[in-house]
Amino acid sequence: MDTSYPREDERPPKRGAPPEVPPPRDHLVWAIFNTLYMNFCCLGFVALAFAVKARDRKVSGDVEAARRFSSKARCYNALATAGSVVVPLLLVALIVTGVIHLSKLAQESVGFFTYQFSGSDDEDQ
Repeated sequence: MDTSYPREDERPPKRGAPPEVPPPRDHLVWAIFNTLYMNFCCLGFVALAFAVKARDRKVSGDVEAARRFSSKARCYNALATAGSVVVPLLLVALIVTGVIHLSKLAQESVGFFTYQFSGSDDEDQ
C-alpha cells in the first residue's frame, strides 16, 4: 500500500531573525555639494553638520539616532537645493518681466512724444 503524497519541491522558509534593515543613508555627498556650490542661507552647512552626525552615529552602531540625523540632513539638503534653484529662477523671471515692461513703456512714450511734438501745421493757421 502506497500512502505517499506528492511532495513540494520548495522548502519552508526558515524561521529566524527578521531580515536586516539596511542602515540609513547619511546624505554626505549631497551636503558637501550644497555647502560648496549652492549655499543658500547656510542651509548647506547645516545639512553637512547633520550628515556628519548621521555618519558618526551609523559607524558607532546607534541606528535610531543615525536615522534622525539622516532625516534632518535630507530635509536641510532639500531646502538648500530648492532655495538655490528657485531663487535664481525668480530673479531671472523678475528681470525678464521688468525688461519687457520697460520696453513696452519706452515704445508707448516714443509714440506719445512723436505725436505731441510733431503736430500738424493746421493749428498754427
